[in-house]
Amino acid sequence: MSVAIIGAGAFGTALAVSLAAKGPVTLWGRDISWGRENPRLPGVTLPAQVSTTDDLAAISARTLLLALPAQKLGTFLAANGAALARPGRSFVSCAKGIDLETLQGPTALIARALPDAPVAVLTGPSFAADIARGLPTALTLASASPDDALALQHALSTPNLRLYRSTDVAGAELGGALKNVIAIAAGAAIGAGLGDSARAAVVTRGFAEMTRLATAMGAQAETLAGLSGLGDLVLTCTSEQSRNFRYGQALGRGAAFDAATTVEGAATARAVASLAPRMGLEMPVATTVSGLAEGRIVMEEALGTLLNRPLKEE
Repeated sequence: MSVAIIGAGAFGTALAVSLAAKGPVTLWGRDISWGRENPRLPGVTLPAQVSTTDDLAAISARTLLLALPAQKLGTFLAANGAALARPGRSFVSCAKGIDLETLQGPTALIARALPDAPVAVLTGPSFAADIARGLPTALTLASASPDDALALQHALSTPNLRLYRSTDVAGAELGGALKNVIAIAAGAAIGAGLGDSARAAVVTRGFAEMTRLATAMGAQAETLAGLSGLGDLVLTCTSEQSRNFRYGQALGRGAAFDAATTVEGAATARAVASLAPRMGLEMPVATTVSGLAEGRIVMEEALGTLLNRPLKEE
């Protein structure tokens, strides 16, 4: 199965490095002038099996992994859907987020732009640097078609990437999106000096929120308890490799954060804050993160909101 990756950021580049162990890989990016070493992955050189291009029309692969930021995916597909559409071509979403404009996940955006193409999701606990260095990583590969999931599982598994297949696309996708929101809250707790016990409380209650919203949107609860939900949540809430966690730390400290760094959880929190009331759901952690990210509340107000909620059973 020939493979191309759309998006030459850190994660897309890391996937290209890992998949090169299986055969030739094409890596597309708007700017690939950096040559064989992506500055977003310092110290990692692209293997000879990876070719780079900035020409979508030149890509002949039958399987395309879309490793673009969730908030840019819809615009990219609207502009380039016709160039990507080919008979027999399938797509794998690697984005983690909920689109602010449509309040939809990446697979829905892909299906809208490419209605006849099979779409799957690749997600789970992973950092680009770990994958690129060949460190062992386990991910979820979800497709509504069991046959497609099996084929992709074999095609995309590598010596350091172990893929577990699922047919719960909604659960896999929402787990990956919502955990970023909770990672910001966990980072804020640490940044504000509240300690690890407070972080544990945020992670636990945040996971309950993730499960509540995801199951209301058609996901299976057991999927949220797997790699794409709980596994990814644990990773991003406990490591400073996570941009979302570092962003939360900055919010907790009242410090500035690198404006050029993509923080998927901030936009997703805003999307969740819009979605939850429409579905009759309470999402206090996500709503608080949305307020912090938009500057509508400060950390002291956020703490007051969460700590003064009514006492109830777990």
